[in-house]
Amino acid sequence: MSQFSIIIPTINEANNLPLLLSDLSSIQKESEIIIVDCGSQDKTIDIANIYGAKVFISKERNRGLQLNIGAKNSKGDWLIFLHADTRLNHDWFRKINLYVEGNKNSIYYFEFRINHKKIVYRVLEILVNFRSKFFKQPYGDQGLIIHRTTYFKNNGFRKIPLMEDVDFLRRLNKKKDLKQLDLPIFISPRKWERTNIFLQAIKNWHFRRRWLKGESLKSIYSEYYKK
Repeated sequence: MSQFSIIIPTINEANNLPLLLSDLSSIQKESEIIIVDCGSQDKTIDIANIYGAKVFISKERNRGLQLNIGAKNSKGDWLIFLHADTRLNHDWFRKINLYVEGNKNSIYYFEFRINHKKIVYRVLEILVNFRSKFFKQPYGDQGLIIHRTTYFKNNGFRKIPLMEDVDFLRRLNKKKDLKQLDLPIFISPRKWERTNIFLQAIKNWHFRRRWLKGESLKSIYSEYYKK
């Protein structure tokens, strides 16, 4: 069985982190769980310690930096990058081992699901999974499972606070190696709850377009996180 390092960037995730860590608690003998925090003011670090996770501190609020700190301090053959507000099925680990066994080159991501019963979210799921599977454009909230040699060969996540997932996947030499798992990841609806999901999707597309055309991430970041 392959050894895994599960890397989770956090900032004030005390409400969500216990749920994810409970999903991961049954596999700690086969894996290590790494939390990279960037200044939480709540009980995030205390919760990580209670669940036996390894905790590292980022001096900057920068998700790309956090993910790379986690990767550089990991020991597993395979790296699994997860957002703190996600949930996993009870048998996810057994299935992942079946996928990765003997295959170091493929890069996997989960099937996109939103952890809410609203019908409108089913539409978003269809659109996101279509984009991911046919255009090879998954995003970080779908999780990323990558062998450590492939990760470091492609220079890992850059030290950028936004678009770190888009940037990394664009730099991959072989997009055909990106494969969707027949396994869901359940994503918190919190980022869509305060807005129209389709308007937000258009805004996100516009942010990515501006960045790809060369606009400074600093200006995009302040606008993206504007209250």
